[in-house]
Amino acid sequence: MIRHCLHLAVFALLLNGGILRGQEVAKWDVCIYGGTSSGVIAAVAAHQAGKSVILIEPGRHLGGMSSGGLGATDIGNKLVIGGLSREFYRRIGKEYGKPEVWEFAPSVAEKVFEQFVAENHIYVRREYRIVSADRQGNHLRQIVLEHGPTDDYNAPADHGDGHLLTVEAKEFIDASYEGDLLAVAKVSYTVGRESISQYGESLNGIRATTPKHQFIVKVDPFLIPGDPASGLLPLIKEMRDDQPGDADRRVQAYNFRICLTSVDSDRLPFAPPPGYDPKQFELLARYIRALQAAGKTLNQQSFLDWHFLPGSKTDINNNGAISTDFIGMSWEYPNSSYADRRRIWHATRDYVQGLFYFLATDPRSPPKMREMLAKWSPCKDEFTDTSGWPNQMYIREARRMVGDYVVTQAVCLHNETATDSIGMAAYNMDSHNCTRYVQDGAAINEGDVQVAPSGPYPISMRAIVPKISEADNLIVPVCLSASHIAYGSIRMEPVFMVLGQSAGIMACQAIDESKPMQQIDVPRLQETLRKADQILEMPKEPATRRAG
Repeated sequence: MIRHCLHLAVFALLLNGGILRGQEVAKWDVCIYGGTSSGVIAAVAAHQAGKSVILIEPGRHLGGMSSGGLGATDIGNKLVIGGLSREFYRRIGKEYGKPEVWEFAPSVAEKVFEQFVAENHIYVRREYRIVSADRQGNHLRQIVLEHGPTDDYNAPADHGDGHLLTVEAKEFIDASYEGDLLAVAKVSYTVGRESISQYGESLNGIRATTPKHQFIVKVDPFLIPGDPASGLLPLIKEMRDDQPGDADRRVQAYNFRICLTSVDSDRLPFAPPPGYDPKQFELLARYIRALQAAGKTLNQQSFLDWHFLPGSKTDINNNGAISTDFIGMSWEYPNSSYADRRRIWHATRDYVQGLFYFLATDPRSPPKMREMLAKWSPCKDEFTDTSGWPNQMYIREARRMVGDYVVTQAVCLHNETATDSIGMAAYNMDSHNCTRYVQDGAAINEGDVQVAPSGPYPISMRAIVPKISEADNLIVPVCLSASHIAYGSIRMEPVFMVLGQSAGIMACQAIDESKPMQQIDVPRLQETLRKADQILEMPKEPATRRAG
């Protein structure tokens, strides 16, 4: 604590005397970029190991998806969730008067993350996003960030305001969903799906068939029904001309997880997004008519996956052929500029908000859906600075680092096992749809995969560090080195927190040993992790299935 207070005093002097032309310069033991659930936990772990820590978040809020609407936790197997990750769910439980809780309102989760930060005296800079990195050989020396205020969507501004922050650190952790630090550090990464042949994975690549979250009746995709020359309806990407099993750069669909309430005093009315045009949902209207003509029963679950949370609130996810997933609109996001990301962020939230407005008010929406949404609507006490709509887009997958070790389908199926475990995963190999095509004169979705692993499996330490030739003091616990289909199993918030804690401890050990990250003492690391209640191995057990 004394060391920490001295460090803050030094930092205050830097702030008072080290600002030249709008630029701050500061030195820390550990710099963490990304205030996601993983980033917060990494910061806590590094602080508790006695190191000075700075946590940088491009937006205004901490916790990522765990506080951004994903209240119905995708778990896989609770037995593999230990350490600070398990502590998070126990603290959530205290807020509800229970030992631990895995389904919770967004504001409760954000309160717990802020408690973690306050109790551990974590220095946080918000609304700063990375612009460059300075490497000396393979050693990351410092990063430069610009202040970029977010708007009322919590989307990043197009351009910064000129104020720069330079952070020098001994160790860096990229805990962002996008992998922006690893990218500016020129660490190898990939985007999209590998071919089935690259790693011998039957579940990767472009899918030959997509049975789930699929159109179950034929829907005409053309502006003028039956006339391909008239063009495609909105929400359809292109004609299909690819080959199953091939690699591509398509990214699975993003959305927002929606928190509604049925408490009258807490309800906000459904409102259309800016520029709302019901013609955007003509494909959905045609699908509803086709389902009704086929005698299908439609209700409140037909197009939305409802999860009910304590306090009469919800976490609503994608369900079916047309739902909250903005299919085909996420492909450009990982490598885009901040201005283009802002455009995608706005378009995605406007789509989801427009979908709810359509389902709640349009006479073409199924009666039972309109009846349900007459009782449920956005909350006054959630996301108060973003008009009741979530402040975090669900970036299910963006960049993925390519290190010396890549987690693949074989690891998930226990055909390969890592001996340098730093935590475990257990969820389905899960990908949402990547695109919506026209095939044989009808709309079709492609890319959804949901296949259970062969029980919980260990994640290698090597999967969260780059090749030593590229960076010897960087750890990547979120955009880690994994294939598309294996990442679909790993990419759950409890696992991100597990890996965040391990990353924080690894960073401190590398400092103490004065070694490159890739060469730290693994048995010593695992001993430290076990003492911190991390779960590194366990017998095989079946995973709980639920789409994330």
